[in-house]
Amino acid sequence: MKIVRIDTHIVEIPFNDGGKGQGITPTTWNTLENVLIRLEDEHGNVGWGEAFGYFVADATKALIDRLIAPLLLNREITDIAAWNREIQLRLHLFGRYGVTMFAISGVDIGLWDLAARRQGVPLHRLLGNATREQIPAYASMVRYADNEVAPGICEKALQMGFRDIKLHEVTLDEIASCRRAIGDQVPLATDVNCSWSVENTREWLPALRDMKLAWLEEPIFPPEDFATLASLRGQGVPLSAGENWCTALQFEQALVSGAVDSIQPSVTKVGGISECLRIAEAASQHKAVVLPHCPYFGPGLIATLHLAAVQPTVPQVEYLFVEPAGWLYPIEALRQGNQLHIPQGAGLGVDIDTAVIERFRRS
Repeated sequence: MKIVRIDTHIVEIPFNDGGKGQGITPTTWNTLENVLIRLEDEHGNVGWGEAFGYFVADATKALIDRLIAPLLLNREITDIAAWNREIQLRLHLFGRYGVTMFAISGVDIGLWDLAARRQGVPLHRLLGNATREQIPAYASMVRYADNEVAPGICEKALQMGFRDIKLHEVTLDEIASCRRAIGDQVPLATDVNCSWSVENTREWLPALRDMKLAWLEEPIFPPEDFATLASLRGQGVPLSAGENWCTALQFEQALVSGAVDSIQPSVTKVGGISECLRIAEAASQHKAVVLPHCPYFGPGLIATLHLAAVQPTVPQVEYLFVEPAGWLYPIEALRQGNQLHIPQGAGLGVDIDTAVIERFRRS
């Protein structure tokens, strides 16, 4: 397929989470910044991709426009995975991680969507053998830092049909208040986004074990300190990480080191669908559980569903528990309780809402 047009858009959609929007992020977080990539081939077929953009959307878009688009426009693509490796090599001077890989990720997703649409098949048909048509999702909370609000939001998620919850609370008191609200039988995890010291993590693991924590996510900084993570395992609290690792190489190193009990690749960050398939192969070889990081509602989430369709080692996916002012895709129509339906149409399988793009496009 020949790519004859590339358009990138920053679409910023406000959301409501029931809290103050003040937590682990650099500034108040109350909008979803989507870096969307529209690819068009020589026959007028269109594919959509998404590059990670929260707080760095402008940088991600600039990298696509200035460095990737000139290398892709009017290019004949016959092997997306090979193109992905080639572009990683061409751009490695600008960083193997961070916005460089975010940008590559978004274009890669768009290429896979376009390839599947050209063939008139759902994306998962190009990725492997699908074993299911829906997958469980857990409710992923924002950080509330409020012992009344956070438990109430947890209860709301259960009322909406979710059966598993992940917090972003960072104190034992906050976590315990949510555990008391939902009882001991509901799986409860927390992501502290690297905010704990190694010493505090070791000290607090027994209490987290007593709370029956499903997993502790990214306890320490830096997130790629695989040796220290490995030393924290085996104390009754499963460890998980990966949203801040990029490329299959880092995931392979983490698995070899025994750093975590489950890995969390993010398709909009690691290098796209092509790199997620490489990570899936590594996970299979190491018999590792894959818990995809996907707190977004654009092509990245839909691509995650298609990847999960062909990966039996993915027990559930992440569902960001907020209420956007507009939906790029009819996500709630895909959800039934805690199950997300995997679209079966061509490509990503569901059409993006261009009216929402126009309404929330950022100049």
